[in-house]
Order: sequence, then C-alpha cells, then structure tokens
Amino acid sequence: MNLRGLFALAAPQAVGGQAVIEGVMMRAKDNLAIAIRKSDGEIVTEIRPWFTLVRHPLLKKPFLRGFPVLMETMVNGIKALNFSAMQAAEDDDDDGELTTWHLVLTMVIALGAALGLFVVLPHFLSVGMEQLDLAGDVDSLSFHIWDGFIKMVIFVGYILAISLIPDIRRVFQYHGAEHKVIWTWEAGKELTPEATRFYSRLHPRCGTAFLLFVLVISIMLYAVLVPYVLTFYSPEHFFMKHLYIVGMKLFLMIPVSCIAYEMIKFAGKYSKSVLCKIMCWPGLMMQLLTTKEPDDSQIEVAIAALRCAVNAEECA
Repeated sequence: MNLRGLFALAAPQAVGGQAVIEGVMMRAKDNLAIAIRKSDGEIVTEIRPWFTLVRHPLLKKPFLRGFPVLMETMVNGIKALNFSAMQAAEDDDDDGELTTWHLVLTMVIALGAALGLFVVLPHFLSVGMEQLDLAGDVDSLSFHIWDGFIKMVIFVGYILAISLIPDIRRVFQYHGAEHKVIWTWEAGKELTPEATRFYSRLHPRCGTAFLLFVLVISIMLYAVLVPYVLTFYSPEHFFMKHLYIVGMKLFLMIPVSCIAYEMIKFAGKYSKSVLCKIMCWPGLMMQLLTTKEPDDSQIEVAIAALRCAVNAEECA
C-alpha cells in the first residue's frame, strides 16, 4: 500500500495519493478524492472527508505522529480500495461499502498478515539458521543480520511475485500515473497527459520508500535493543524465549513506524540535498518494481482524482 497521505513537498497545495483498482486516490488537505475508470470508459469520481486519528495536539508532535498517521492512512486506503472494487464490478449499490466491523476486521487481518510475514516469519527462519550453526544466539549480531537479510528477500520476492498478476500490474501502472501527476502538480505545470507523461514514475515520498525505511530501521533497532532487553529478563524455555522476543519486536513496530515517518518527511523536505538523495535512492530503486509506465488513459484518471481533491467544492 502507498502511504504518502502527508508526505508532500512545498507546492501550490500539498497532495498525496495511492493507486487503487482501475483508478487513483488523491488527498489534498482534509479531502480525499477517488477517480475510477469504469468498463465503459467513463471516469467516476468520489469526494470524501479524510478520516483522521491525529486530532489531539500531542499526536501531531514529531516522533509521535507516525503510527497514528500510518493507521489512518490504512483506513482511508482500504475504504478507497473497497470503493474502486465496487466500481470496477459495476456495482453502484451503497450497501456494498464496508461497515465499521468489516473495516476493523480487514485492518486486523492486513496488519496480522504483514507482521506475520515481515516480523514473525523472518525471526523463526533466523532461529533455523541458528540451529544450523549459520548464526549465533538471538543476542548476537549475526542473528539479526540473518533476520534483516531474510526480511529483505521476502519483501522483494513478495513484490516480484504479485507483479506477475495482470490486475496488480495495472495497479502498478496507476501507481506510476499517480506519481507522474503529482510531479506535474508540484512543478506548477498544466495537468494534461501531454505535460505529464514525461515526468518520472518514481517519487521520493512513495509508500514503498516508507516500507523500506521501516525494514531498515527495524533491523537496526532490533540488533541493539533485543540483546539489551534480554540482559534484564530472558525466559529459560527456548520456545517461550523466542515468543517473548517476537512480542517485543511487534511492540517495537510502533516506534519504528514513527521514526520512519520522520525520516521520509525529512527526505521530502530536503530532497535536493546529497544526504536525502542517498536516503531516497533505495526506495526509488524499489519503485522500479512497484510502478509501471502508465498510458494516457490512466494518467487522465490520476488527473481527475487530483483535480477533484484540490477543488472539492466543484466535485461535491
């Protein structure tokens, strides 16, 4: 999922977006706009208020805002995906929208699957490396090197695997269209396919870069904190010890996401500096997998979504 809801550079108006099924979601200020290309060629747009969890002033503070922003972006993204799926199926029945309980269940399943795939599985595969004498105990650096390596392999392998699915490839094309249109907007150019198609499909504030930051920070944080915490308490039973460590890692995803958010905000704000270019380079390279070159019809959909987001009154 793209997580650029608030990761915007200085522009006429800060915007962020996400690719959905046969369309694009764009966010501008407190507005969320979704544009979908239906099977008959018509572009359908929907304008909604942006659901936010960052209401209390404390949650707007640096290094505290990242996790609630991640959660609210997931909520809005799932809602947008649900709407796009309904439109792609030519089902205009409002009863098809996710209820609150369906939304909560979907988020729990999505989070559980992500944490299982990128936290729990790499840990226990690293335990296997320990049993094969290819890594040290969990408090050793070699264990966490294996843990990080396995995470990266799973992450890249997952993206490569889903990119082979034709429908996902089209989503990746809309992802590229979203980036190109945002580049055009930030450059102050006219929003037309002709003006947009020459911009890059890669963008430094993409959610792919955010996920990469999360992976890298988690690897470094686990390597330092896990051995430190184990000096205070370490269950004697082998299985309980590793369950305890996995639980610790899951909890640490909260500060990890907060740190990653501040890093991508910093990278977006100072994108022209050498340091930020170095920070953004791995994320841009990963976007070679998560974005594809769009055609003009897909760019038109992204333009429709952006125009609707920044001119909500006209689309309401």
